[in-house]
Amino acid sequence: MSVLEEEKCNHRGTEAQRYYLSERVIGAAMSVHRELGPGLLEGVYELAVVHELGLIGLRVARQVEVPVIDKGVDLGAKYRIDLLVEGELLLELKSVSALEPVHTAQMLTYLRLLSLRTGLLINFNVSQLRSGIKRIAL
Repeated sequence: MSVLEEEKCNHRGTEAQRYYLSERVIGAAMSVHRELGPGLLEGVYELAVVHELGLIGLRVARQVEVPVIDKGVDLGAKYRIDLLVEGELLLELKSVSALEPVHTAQMLTYLRLLSLRTGLLINFNVSQLRSGIKRIAL
């Protein structure tokens, strides 16, 4: 197998692992939504998702600071992402009437700033959570 073919296989494996991780996180979020339902504040869902992910053995960091860097200079501005799962999957949790384009733009910016490839935008304020999930990849 050539180096290029090996690299492609490794990339596919990594992509498959990301997809599997996303599916596990979605399952945990659905469990939280089944238990709590829509209409609560984002912070409540954040705590519940962290708990649920811990139950299935996933590492989760909450409220991770994201520095804003412009041309190599830290501008001193800090954003916070809701959750970072296994150091590679960004989660932004919402409880809004509908996801807006600005939410997607925010997620794309966070992914770029953190040099991550995949994120899940999850809106818990829906009757069926499946309709409130958006997977975003760079």
